[in-house]
Amino acid sequence: MATIDPVYTIASTATGGGRDGQVVSQSGQIDLDLQPPKEMGGSGDGSNPEELFSAGYAACFLGALRATSKQAGSPVPDDSTVTVAVGIGKDDSDGGFGLVATIETYIPGVDEAKAKELTENAHAFCPYSKATKGNIQHNITVRV
Repeated sequence: MATIDPVYTIASTATGGGRDGQVVSQSGQIDLDLQPPKEMGGSGDGSNPEELFSAGYAACFLGALRATSKQAGSPVPDDSTVTVAVGIGKDDSDGGFGLVATIETYIPGVDEAKAKELTENAHAFCPYSKATKGNIQHNITVRV
């Protein structure tokens, strides 16, 4: 396992019922009511852990895509995007729940083979991808 020397650390605190409560970050930038989505029997009137995870993952992956493509001498266009859809469902292996992440990159003006290569490089570099590798299912698609 790699040794990590953090250059930034942030903490968030959940209160209430977890998925049915509140989460506040140490910086105060996040201060959200949490509610399970309607699909899981909740009201859907607040955010939820999967929504927060998908937002963080998408931002991190786009940063990784920009960094690795620039490093490879093929910077992606400024209007490139990353969308990460996070799903939660029953995990047949233990009766609990598991996650699946669908990562879609949009890299306009780049041929499909190059876009796939850049996306795979970003997936290997992204801290979120590394943290979830072997732990959740990843589906990766590329649009050009």
